[in-house]
Amino acid sequence: MNAPAQIPLDLGHRPAMAAEDFLVAPCNRDAVAWLDRWPDWPGPVLALYGPEGCGKTHLTHVWRRASGAVTIDRAALTVDAVPALLGEASVCVLEDADRGIGEQALFHLHNMIAQRGGQLLLTGRAAPARWRIALPDLASRLAAAMSVAVGAPDEALIGGVLVKLLADRQLRVEAAVLTFLLARMERSFAAARELVAALDTAALAEKRPITVPLARVVLGRIEQRTEGRDDRWISD
Repeated sequence: MNAPAQIPLDLGHRPAMAAEDFLVAPCNRDAVAWLDRWPDWPGPVLALYGPEGCGKTHLTHVWRRASGAVTIDRAALTVDAVPALLGEASVCVLEDADRGIGEQALFHLHNMIAQRGGQLLLTGRAAPARWRIALPDLASRLAAAMSVAVGAPDEALIGGVLVKLLADRQLRVEAAVLTFLLARMERSFAAARELVAALDTAALAEKRPITVPLARVVLGRIEQRTEGRDDRWISD
């Protein structure tokens, strides 16, 4: 496997949210290209959509640093709160905009951003055109927004993520361990984060290096813990 130059992660142990930590791969190349084009977007809204754990949060962090955008807390988003949440800014990020957002509040936010000649970056699990929006004016604006998919990571990308996560924790593993893990783990950034944290905990508790036998035990524990759940590896 070729060593990646940059890796996208949303780490719980030590966040790596800078641009230099981001790996451009086929699953996210289009999204990166559009974010790099800012502020030359075709409209006031750009939406990134994809499955849980595909790296949307890391992309928004990188773009927020480059653009100076403010982050809007979706839990606090109401019509009355929009002016205070936005302040003097004309560029903002709203994550998980397809989950329980008040339509009037989102419509008001969109209009304020558009009036200021700014940009709004949205994220969600599906393209905005597929969101169940009852407010016609908002539905039409979201349907017209530029939408870019962020795909699930492939094996090469997950391999790079594992290497970075392990390095962040100053853990060393043999190539055979990585091969073993890649063949059996869930392919998402959240799964990789949970797996490496569990490996670290197990290695410390048992005072032993991370080997294939230890990796087998840890994977088994994770599978038992998540068996029967529909929301495995949920994170962004």
